[in-house]
Amino acid sequence: MAGALWMVLAAVSFGLMGVFVKLGAATLDAVALVFWRTLFAVLLLGGVALLRRQRFATPQLGRHLKRGLIGYTSLLAYFHAISHLPLSTAVTLNYTSPMFLALLSVLLLKEKLSRHALLALLLGFVGVTLLLRPTFDGAAWQAGLLGLGSGLLAGWSYLHVRELGQAGEAEWRTVFYFALISTLGGGLLLLGRPWQPLTAANLPWVLGLGATATVAQLAMTRAYKVGRKLLVANLSYLTVVFSALFGALLWQQRLGVGELLAMALIIVSGILAGRR
Repeated sequence: MAGALWMVLAAVSFGLMGVFVKLGAATLDAVALVFWRTLFAVLLLGGVALLRRQRFATPQLGRHLKRGLIGYTSLLAYFHAISHLPLSTAVTLNYTSPMFLALLSVLLLKEKLSRHALLALLLGFVGVTLLLRPTFDGAAWQAGLLGLGSGLLAGWSYLHVRELGQAGEAEWRTVFYFALISTLGGGLLLLGRPWQPLTAANLPWVLGLGATATVAQLAMTRAYKVGRKLLVANLSYLTVVFSALFGALLWQQRLGVGELLAMALIIVSGILAGRR
């Protein structure tokens, strides 16, 4: 139950994070948005850790590095998708992660794939195909593929989050090292690029992005540590619902029958995957 409640909080926060990404994308690209988002977390979590005299040293540095690199690449692809697609579409593509989590659990952890899981993957594939169809008919096909790729990488990243939790790693250190690795990666990518300054117009969006992302990351990490892996992963689909509501309220992004059907299939696939 505790894991479920933490994931609900994470879903709300991730939905709000998408709103701030879309607002900030008017003046900042995905690389800059990821940089500021993760720098916020590094300063906040690092500052709190110093005040509490917590230890930064960890025997899990290798796992943190793997998780950080995979998670950073996923975040870049996700922010690009949000910037160029309707919010609910980008979020749904990213939240194919539970479907990929089930698949990767079989491929990497040698878990058994049941009939429910096979049906889940089939429904998820159909849903993704329906959802991506409009992007391939238009000019946003690249953003659509990157959105789907972010879901695959996020599912892979969650496996490492689970391993870190099972190894007894503190949640704040898991989030801190992810943010630190992502900030360093973003800083390297920003070198040699035209500087995109923070202004009075985009600073509120960057601060909102940093705050909601940090809360979401902490809540998600806690959920995977104390909750059942696939149950928690299924509840992450609530972010799709919140994002659809935010998109409709803020940008009048209405969902057609095909999009609703696609989202429903992807959500059902996650539920079935959780029963395996």
